[in-house]
Amino acid sequence: MIGQALSIQGLKKTYPDAEHPVFNGFSLDVEAGCLCALVGVSGVGKTTLLNCVAGLDRWEDGSIRIGATPVPRSAEDRSLYRREHVGLAFQQPHLLPEFTVLENLEMPFRIEGALTAGRESWIQELLEMVGIAHLAGRLPNQLSSGQAARVGLARALVRRPALWLLDEPTGNLDPETADEAFALLLKLHQELRPTTLLVTHNPELASRCERTVRLGAH
Repeated sequence: MIGQALSIQGLKKTYPDAEHPVFNGFSLDVEAGCLCALVGVSGVGKTTLLNCVAGLDRWEDGSIRIGATPVPRSAEDRSLYRREHVGLAFQQPHLLPEFTVLENLEMPFRIEGALTAGRESWIQELLEMVGIAHLAGRLPNQLSSGQAARVGLARALVRRPALWLLDEPTGNLDPETADEAFALLLKLHQELRPTTLLVTHNPELASRCERTVRLGAH
């Protein structure tokens, strides 16, 4: 298992000029390796919570920890925290268009000058796991939406992150393709066991997760 326990305590988050905080004293504990769905109507803060946990957004009060590591406050430290602990996948995969599937997965390591033989082997294994090894040489514009979603899920796991944060990762797919992608998501989670937060509006998908947390309106 690559996941670590997530602990959010007393979180307060308010956007500038907002009348009410998005969160005011919010707490949540997720055990290591759990697949947890975040559900609720639009505007209750699902993506905001994900962004705070990822260190993409700041908050005024409270703490967020992954294992024994607190999410830091400074922008530079949060960037390092994401690199070491977080894998992110969104509704749109945001693949680098000028690079192949393989190169998109290699990029996080190439940026650091740290693409070792062991990491190359792991990337090949990951491509096999998501069923796209035969597409390794293709550019993103040569992929179907379902194939691109698979690349996005794989890229978010390439560093073996303790946290896998997924914001509507199948939301832009047709129902059949979305179901295939979600089945793959479940397979990846079962094999690697990162601690996973999944934002979804789909109650059927949420019901297939190990735990569901409903965020309420303020």
